[in-house]
Amino acid sequence: MRVANLGVGLIGGSVGLAARARLDAHVRGYDPDGRTLDEAERLGAIDARADDVAAAVRDAEAVFVAAPVGRLEEAVRAALDAAPRDCVVTDVGSTKRAIVAAVHDERFVGGHPLAGAETAGVEHARENLFEDATWYLTPAPGTSGILYERLHRALTRLGAQPVAIEPELHDRVMATVSHLPHVLANVLAAQASNVIGSEERVPASGPSLRDAIRVAGANSAIWTDIYLSNREALVATIDDTVAALRAVAETLTAGERDAVTGWNDAARRDRDRLLGAGMGDGPLSELRVSVPNRPGVIAEIALALGRAGVNIVDMALSPSPDYRRGVITMWVRGEEQAGRAAGLIAELDFDVARI
Repeated sequence: MRVANLGVGLIGGSVGLAARARLDAHVRGYDPDGRTLDEAERLGAIDARADDVAAAVRDAEAVFVAAPVGRLEEAVRAALDAAPRDCVVTDVGSTKRAIVAAVHDERFVGGHPLAGAETAGVEHARENLFEDATWYLTPAPGTSGILYERLHRALTRLGAQPVAIEPELHDRVMATVSHLPHVLANVLAAQASNVIGSEERVPASGPSLRDAIRVAGANSAIWTDIYLSNREALVATIDDTVAALRAVAETLTAGERDAVTGWNDAARRDRDRLLGAGMGDGPLSELRVSVPNRPGVIAEIALALGRAGVNIVDMALSPSPDYRRGVITMWVRGEEQAGRAAGLIAELDFDVARI
């Protein structure tokens, strides 16, 4: 497989390492920082370097755009302008609504791997960064089914778990589970610093503060763009959080012991549920879906299953001889998920069989 990486920092470099090791891919890399390319070559994250975007993508089968969120649209458009017609182009940005709304091309599939580290840079890249990580994909109605399948299969082989999701829902989810924690960490770090004083050491009475502010002050070159690009969803989430904190303050002010205990116990249950969330257990089940050959059919099915929390572990397309119809073979994990998937697909008026 021929892969192009536009941006070879932590994520792009890890894609390169994993693609070379697990896809037997030839990886060509481009990065505006020549020193980053030097390090990527030294670490084996790329096979060859390119002087510009066009040279990087000229014969690629898959392109991963790992530019900062504020420059994603420009980089994706440049990749699409130069990439072959049968090449899938994806990005790894942590907000999706803006880029999906801006780019309309059957070769483009928005993406976001839920993987990373506190340290940035290609020197921290590693082959197993995406192992068991959710990798969100945002196919559009016009997305090529063949290219979506190619990307889905490649990500699975990289160790990730691809999940289809609407871009608006993605951004609302990320505002809550990723961006808000960074906002709260920044605020708490500032509050603690003000209370303790700049000349005194943070009390070593427990790990709570250190855990809570671990992501405070994350790389501004990345996070300023993230905050601003997702500001609508993030502001709404902050408003909800302020209201929740005000309710807690009122409960504490009233001295309602049972209410405080109930609030704390509910938080523990929520924590356990969130930390125990998975993609399903059990053996793989195979489903075969007969579909017409029309744009958007794979996106329709994938998004319906993604909304229901059904993860497609792998998939394959088999067109009919006249290319008027085809069969999507997909595998999901566990009998429960297989049953849900079959029911959802049937509700979409597609013929589905469990094998």
